[in-house]
Amino acid sequence: MKKNITLLALAISSSLTFNQLALADQEAYRIDNTHSFANWSIRHVASKTSGTFSDITGKILIDRTDLTKSIIDAKINLLSVNSSNAKRDENIQKEEYLDSAKFSEMTFVSSKIVAKNKTEGTVTGTFSLHGVAKQMTFPFKVLGFGQDPWGGNRMGLEAHTGIKASDFGLVWATKPNAPVGDDIEITLLIEGVKLPAEKVIK
Repeated sequence: MKKNITLLALAISSSLTFNQLALADQEAYRIDNTHSFANWSIRHVASKTSGTFSDITGKILIDRTDLTKSIIDAKINLLSVNSSNAKRDENIQKEEYLDSAKFSEMTFVSSKIVAKNKTEGTVTGTFSLHGVAKQMTFPFKVLGFGQDPWGGNRMGLEAHTGIKASDFGLVWATKPNAPVGDDIEITLLIEGVKLPAEKVIK
């Protein structure tokens, strides 16, 4: 009996040590919403209009040695839309477009990452907008790591994707002679501030 208890204790100890090692290579970064942007463009009549959402929050857990162990969890505040025209920004937030008074956020939570190499890969996860959640997969690139002027450490990510507004119940493009298109091109430029080791949790 004593031998069995000892073996069980060793097994638990080994398991804990393995889990600690599994987390050891993960670094946690808080998304810096003053240096992160979700840039977008969409057809307007015969051209395109572009802008950004500048309020992005969340966390990134990244394993530099194995990108597949990384995790992304981000929220974008739709009220932070900026198309360089205040009147247009107000219009974008109205019920006929984003209806941001009712649906003020879009979110993305990763579920799988496939690495192409040490800095590039594809990420799959759940993207939620306008009360609709869908699985998405898109490419991303780790831009690098570095020390900032305030003694902290940062990392950068870039990703490109696109969505159809109508897939999320946004129907402006389905109206006759609609001046605004259905396809939205998105470029994510994300900068993260490294958090203390105790913040590295799943």
